[in-house]
Amino acid sequence: MTAWNDSRAKDALNRIFMAAVASADPAKVLQHHLPSPPKGRCVVVGAGKASAAMAAALEAAWPHVDLSGVVVTRYGHAVPTSRIEIIEASHPVPDDKSAEAAKRILAAVEGLTADDMVIALISGGGSALMIAPAEGMTLADKMAVNRALLASGATISEMNAVRKHLSRIKGGRLALAAKPAKVVSLLISDVPGDDPSEIASGPTVADPSDIATVREIVARYALDLPETVRRVLEKGEETPKSGDIEEDVRMIAAPSLALQAAADEAVKLGLTPLILGDSLEGESRDVGAVMAGIASSASRKGLPVKGPAVLLSGGETTVTIGKGPAGKGGRNTEFLLSLALTLKGAASIWAIAGDSDGIDGVEDAAGAVVTPDTLARMRAAGVDPRQSLVNHDSYTAFKAAGDLVVTGPTLTNVNDIRAILIE
Repeated sequence: MTAWNDSRAKDALNRIFMAAVASADPAKVLQHHLPSPPKGRCVVVGAGKASAAMAAALEAAWPHVDLSGVVVTRYGHAVPTSRIEIIEASHPVPDDKSAEAAKRILAAVEGLTADDMVIALISGGGSALMIAPAEGMTLADKMAVNRALLASGATISEMNAVRKHLSRIKGGRLALAAKPAKVVSLLISDVPGDDPSEIASGPTVADPSDIATVREIVARYALDLPETVRRVLEKGEETPKSGDIEEDVRMIAAPSLALQAAADEAVKLGLTPLILGDSLEGESRDVGAVMAGIASSASRKGLPVKGPAVLLSGGETTVTIGKGPAGKGGRNTEFLLSLALTLKGAASIWAIAGDSDGIDGVEDAAGAVVTPDTLARMRAAGVDPRQSLVNHDSYTAFKAAGDLVVTGPTLTNVNDIRAILIE
């Protein structure tokens, strides 16, 4: 067998990553989860990074069904559609288009009957893309909340609990607004555990979180919130709970399925895959250090898997921004920089990590790759990788090394895909 080198390893890792992404392509998977068309109207609404691609897939699957409606996606993620309107808005911090989208979506489901059907196309990113501030709040208030949450280190579940209780559309309220029409939710999961109530803050499913939990999250992370937001939380209006709305939820793509597709591709490449989990959370730099330890053990001792092998994982780590300077980077490049620093240039270990939507944080890269000489190339380019990690400037470091992975928007979103190849 040909020996593994940087070129071969990077090619293999890219193929593994793209196999995971391809497994969540709405054009391939959505048609298998559709209900029977309704007797009455079919209104399509949705929000998320994959919502436009999902809308296009629905139109292709139902060419003779009278569809109408509106979905919102991230800037640059729209695709051509003929019957369903596409709105683009800002992510991860919402803008006025996010508010307009929510208003249009709520209007689309007004006045429906029991013979009508609402198909909700929901994917990750919908929380920021579809904003309807609670009574007494402004869009600026909601934007301030999102900024505070993104910098807090809170988990995605905790962020969503707060968002739901400050919204007129999330946490099941969209489904409530559509009554008595039947609501069918087609979901692409980007959250640990694939909980439908967490994906895009669960606009069409009952919310298990409560106002007391939200208040505790705000206190624990010492969130700096506008006074208007604090008054809403003090008022304590609850989200719809189980029994308040009927649910028909269909998961069309998820991290676990993407990781299995990655594992299947690894086998084709002569590698033994080991899936470590699809729900890994924690600080990106901490997870990177832990993964480096596992990879080192596999390389030196054949534990937990003997090479040539690939360690696969998914989920969503977090980056907590402190009071010091913060550069450019997302959770995947920060994970990789920490992994590389812990490995210290160890031979015969390569890695890739990227967001399956093609955008790591707010930069133009999905993620990056690590090779045994990545740190050396960063230093040769005048970059101190350890200081870059301190400054959350991982994007700049990997750009200097020439190791960024740029895919452009993939039009789907099953969260992060990480793969570590061990010879």
